[in-house]
Amino acid sequence: MSDQFLSADEANRLGALLDESKHIIVTCHVSPDGDAMGAVLAFSHYLWRKGKDAVPVVPNIFPDFLKWMPGADQVRVYEKHEAEVEPVVAAADLVVCLDFNSPDRLLGLKKPVLALDVPKVMIDHHLDPVDFCEWSVSRQDMSSTCELLFRILVQLDGLEPMSYEEAVCLYTGMMTDTGCFSYNSNRSDIYYIVGQLLTKGIDKDKIYRNVFYSYSAERFRLLGYMLYVKLENFPEYNASLMTMTRKEQKMFSHKKGDTEGFVNIPLQIQGARLSVFLREDTERPVIRVSLRSVDDFPCNAMAAEFFNGGGHLNAAGGELSCGMENAVELVCKALKKYAPLLKGK
Repeated sequence: MSDQFLSADEANRLGALLDESKHIIVTCHVSPDGDAMGAVLAFSHYLWRKGKDAVPVVPNIFPDFLKWMPGADQVRVYEKHEAEVEPVVAAADLVVCLDFNSPDRLLGLKKPVLALDVPKVMIDHHLDPVDFCEWSVSRQDMSSTCELLFRILVQLDGLEPMSYEEAVCLYTGMMTDTGCFSYNSNRSDIYYIVGQLLTKGIDKDKIYRNVFYSYSAERFRLLGYMLYVKLENFPEYNASLMTMTRKEQKMFSHKKGDTEGFVNIPLQIQGARLSVFLREDTERPVIRVSLRSVDDFPCNAMAAEFFNGGGHLNAAGGELSCGMENAVELVCKALKKYAPLLKGK
């Protein structure tokens, strides 16, 4: 793996922006996942190591199963804490945007961030990036933003100074964004990076347990209910659908992150190529759409065409401003439209 991931001009410009800044906001997309939080916290630890006043700020709350991560207690949540967080954002002289490609993905945090007349940096691996930053690198071939960030940090500073905390956060992001290296992870250099992170003393088995062995009993009851009652299989399309209403979430004392991974489970059905999960949002009048697929079925194309979204080939999402009944009808239309691909023809 080459140590020169960025061009010399790119590396020099990023280095200069970081050197010239004192008060740095590090942020990510709404509803942060493992890759987003891993990137935000890894970069924050890097900046703290360099003596910077860095503040990790996220648009809304992140799942409980990520709160063990080093530095998670320093994260400022914008939603419902606007009066406290806006002055922190306003004091920034640099904004680092990680794991998102458009300011729209900041939701409420978008306005105070865009109001800042300061340089902005974007590091991301999603398709179709929007040009809103002075410096950006977008590499859709990367497995995760954390993989991309590892490469950048090593080029800027070398591997030797990287801290244990940075390594833990970077590994967490890589692991979660590849489904524990079960998709989008066939490049050998991914495992070279994992090997390099292991030299920092991280315990990858413990990280796995911290993320996946920390659920509540209510979450398991909810999962059982979803699989037994709500799973609808469409063998003619090699696809499945699960739906979840606000009422059902309340029945099982749903907390943010409780449904993490639900959409992946139906892919274990023999012959399955696509899994769709519809969930009524508890904070906004929308339906969140998650799609997962195997092999070459393009989740991102379906998400863009039918669900106002996008993402990666095998993992994408979107949202709908309609009721659940209409959302299910739209899924059925999407399955019919993509039937030739779903049948593998």
